[in-house]
Amino acid sequence: MNPSGQDALGRAIVAEARSWIGTPYVHGASLKGAGCDCLGLVRGVWRALHGEEPEPTPPYSPDWAEATGRDVLTLAAERHLARVPLDRAEAGDVLLFRWRAGAPAKHLGVATGGGRMVHAHDGARVCEVAIGVWTRRLSGAFRIPARRTPLDEGRLDP
Repeated sequence: MNPSGQDALGRAIVAEARSWIGTPYVHGASLKGAGCDCLGLVRGVWRALHGEEPEPTPPYSPDWAEATGRDVLTLAAERHLARVPLDRAEAGDVLLFRWRAGAPAKHLGVATGGGRMVHAHDGARVCEVAIGVWTRRLSGAFRIPARRTPLDEGRLDP
């Protein structure tokens, strides 16, 4: 993708993420203005860009990562997003966080540029914050792909 295309996509992602600011935190939800958690925010951004989500989200408890020990969030990001080096993350990229070294990623947000992100945090509303104190927990950065068309997928002749 050309840089201007990524810039436009990144701006669209940031604008959509910011449109969720003020949405109350509700575990497992993903409805702008009504409630969402950190995953629900990213799911909502995906739907605004692409329509249907790429796979159903199974029910999960607030402590799901500790309960399973599997890095489910990172594995899902690797299936549907493009990993980018942390030092090359841009506005619009999805950021994953671990609470401690070696633990599964358990939180995510959307980078908005200038060292900031939009995220949903337990007990609060969706907000935009400085990444600052979150930096030491940052475990990955992933880029939401541009919308694919049937032509891109080889289902239609050019």
